[in-house]
Amino acid sequence: MRSLFVKGEVSNCKYHSSGHIYFTLKDPKGTISCVMFAGSRSGLSFRLAEGQQVIVGGTVDVFEQGGKYQLYAKQIMLDGNGALYEKFELLKRELEESGMFAQEYKQPIPRYCRTLGVVTAETGAAVRDIIQITRRRNPYVQIILYPAIVQGEAAVPSIVKGIHALEAMGVDVMIVGRGGGSIEDLWAFNERAVAEAVFHCSVPIISAVGHETDTTIIDFVSDLRAPTPSAAAELAVADIREVFTRVSSAGETLNRLMERKVRFAREEAKHLELRLKTMSPASRIRERKMMALQAEERLQDRMQRILKHRRHELAIYIERLKGLSPLEKLNSGYSYVSDDAGINIRSVTQVKEGQSLTIQVKDGKIGAVVKGVIPTAEW
Repeated sequence: MRSLFVKGEVSNCKYHSSGHIYFTLKDPKGTISCVMFAGSRSGLSFRLAEGQQVIVGGTVDVFEQGGKYQLYAKQIMLDGNGALYEKFELLKRELEESGMFAQEYKQPIPRYCRTLGVVTAETGAAVRDIIQITRRRNPYVQIILYPAIVQGEAAVPSIVKGIHALEAMGVDVMIVGRGGGSIEDLWAFNERAVAEAVFHCSVPIISAVGHETDTTIIDFVSDLRAPTPSAAAELAVADIREVFTRVSSAGETLNRLMERKVRFAREEAKHLELRLKTMSPASRIRERKMMALQAEERLQDRMQRILKHRRHELAIYIERLKGLSPLEKLNSGYSYVSDDAGINIRSVTQVKEGQSLTIQVKDGKIGAVVKGVIPTAEW
């Protein structure tokens, strides 16, 4: 029995060190042992685990050593939701490898938007929540709704058309999403065409599909992911009350800064006015006159001190000269003895008996003749 497909629940799953996978496939009616050899692992795109509902394709043959039938698996696919999940993982891995999830391609969400584009169903909780949150946060924002089909075969082209239409209208930011549901209900947002439309859109897109725990392909491709449509509206639309508060605070800060600047300018003007007064020609002339008068007083004072000092020195010199003056010596009773040549006689050896001498006293001169010489030793 070759090329068979058997559906059942996985149990007793074991990954062998050799790379082979051993498991049992069961349903309410029976069980069959299965093995997937390491060489066939390319036919398995997920990790096999207990309790999974799968469809196994392969060959049924008798295991001679045990004497029982065994299914030799060539490929294994998840059944039902599991198959969709496998498809989801394959597309996610492919788009991620192509770079569509890369952060450098993410566009920043504008801080203040004026037009908000919404691609979702015309009726339902999602659009009501977006409108309610937007009106509460900023009633001046214009909401442009593209009523898209978000479930079923027509959903993918409808969502793609809505993205292109709102992009052409030039909205500031776009919300693409819908309310919660099963994986089948949300599947349109896992399709490649929708992911590519979101990725190539020139308008920043916020994805808001399902509830907080739901994750779709466009959540990875979009510029920003919101857990719910309500959260998407809060991310897209700034709260006008906070804006008014910031503007008011900025106005108060500006007024304070302007008052401080004006006060500083006034003080600077007063300072400059005072400097102008002190630097005026009349003021400078007065200042120079005062400086000249002070200099004159200092000069006179210094001259007086110098003259006084010089007079004192002169008196000292006069007294010294008086002490050295011959006339003063004569007035004190001394006399000056000289020979005919005018040479001062200081020693007995300079004269001889009969020599003429001149003796000068304070009131005249006396002529004398040497009658004898008596040395000091003979006294």
